[in-house]
Amino acid sequence: MKENKSFEASMEELEKIVRELEEGKMSLDESVAAFEKAVSLVRVCNERLEGAKQKVRLLVEEKDGEFAEIPFVSEENEA
Repeated sequence: MKENKSFEASMEELEKIVRELEEGKMSLDESVAAFEKAVSLVRVCNERLEGAKQKVRLLVEEKDGEFAEIPFVSEENEA
């Protein structure tokens, strides 16, 4: 099932699941189901981040006054 939530809503739900798992009050079956949901949310968040990363472009003014698009390079990619 594909998630249609925003990145922020997905992250909030993921954080809630992590808190609940850390409390250790769920049964094994509940914990496994929560973990499966968390994995799904992580995938959704990663897809959204990758999509945003691909859309981000830096505009650089060339010498002739034109603008050129260059891919966004994060600090993570430079390391």
